[in-house]
Amino acid sequence: MTSSSIPILQLKPRADRRLKKGHLWVYSNEVDTEATPFKTLTPGQQVTVVGDKNKVLGIATLNPQGLICARMVSRQGGVFLDKSLLVHRIKQALGLRERCFDQPYYRLVYGDSDLLPGLVVDRFGDVLVVQIATAGMEAVKDEIILALEQCLRPKGILLRNDHSARSLENLPLEQQIIGDVPEAVALVENGAQFLAPIQTGQKTGWFYDHRPNRELLQRYSKGLRVLDVFSYIGGWGVQAAVAGASEVVCVDASADAMEWVGENACLNGVEDKVQGVQGKALDVLKALIAEGEKFDVVVLDPPAFIKRKKDQKSGESAYYHHNELAMRLLGRDGLLVSASCSMHLGKDTLVDLVRAGGRHLERHVQVLHQGGQGVDHPVHPAIPETDYIKSLFARVYLP
Repeated sequence: MTSSSIPILQLKPRADRRLKKGHLWVYSNEVDTEATPFKTLTPGQQVTVVGDKNKVLGIATLNPQGLICARMVSRQGGVFLDKSLLVHRIKQALGLRERCFDQPYYRLVYGDSDLLPGLVVDRFGDVLVVQIATAGMEAVKDEIILALEQCLRPKGILLRNDHSARSLENLPLEQQIIGDVPEAVALVENGAQFLAPIQTGQKTGWFYDHRPNRELLQRYSKGLRVLDVFSYIGGWGVQAAVAGASEVVCVDASADAMEWVGENACLNGVEDKVQGVQGKALDVLKALIAEGEKFDVVVLDPPAFIKRKKDQKSGESAYYHHNELAMRLLGRDGLLVSASCSMHLGKDTLVDLVRAGGRHLERHVQVLHQGGQGVDHPVHPAIPETDYIKSLFARVYLP
């Protein structure tokens, strides 16, 4: 591939300002469609992005059918997304993770933040789970596999390309196994051991993003009764039990998740402290309130209630309702850990929703800590969408 062999994506006047500030995305309404045969280009194709005064801004991968129609992969006109660049970027990403973690369990590649838009790789020792979300990355899928094999020599690679983000780029939903990939893989986080169901579980099978927040929960859990709502396979609850919680109740709608909670509790020798309750979060919370149950700590880590801006009002209502019910289950002086993975929910908004719930119950709320995502999910300073994790540790008590 050479610069002369790929098409040019000409931007409208002054439409290059975001890119010059470091952003990686080109929106379809920023393209000069008279100068560029935009709709005739092929999804996944690489293009040379040209701004004002015919200045070459770099190379991007294209999907003319999407609102985000191009994503920058290089700031140099002759540097293309190929195996060589993939190896270079993966090694850069690996260098950060190896500097920060002494065990090979982390998000290895975090899309835009690692300058590999549309690519996510989670590492579980010698097994890698890969998610490809864009046509541009799909076009170099074979090169991605070769680059990962060169950089890490894994025993197995699982391509979990069965997630909804692919539908936005008209990509097929599928899974692919390369090498030796078990149903579940082992990992260690904050001194606790887990088995994660990478082939059948949510997303890549595990959520590394809340690692520092779960570590903080451990400091607050010793000798206390903990309720973990939306527990999945026990990331929060089992770690609390390992840290010395007297009792942990994990709640999730999935029967499979409850089985994995039991497996992971046994794996850590805390099965006598951990109980699983299957059911919808709202139903279980209301039932526990009706039964007069009280907990010292309640953790709420729901799925994204606000996936799109049009969900803002209903999503904020859902966050408020869940948090208000959670506070009803706290004793006179309890700790609420309220988490969110909704990029559209601002940190200040989460605080305000918890504050409002406390005032409704005539309780005083003290914010003890506001947390974000771990260092294996670095934030791209020009792309606020990469900063999505929120956690709020709040003391809720009767004054």
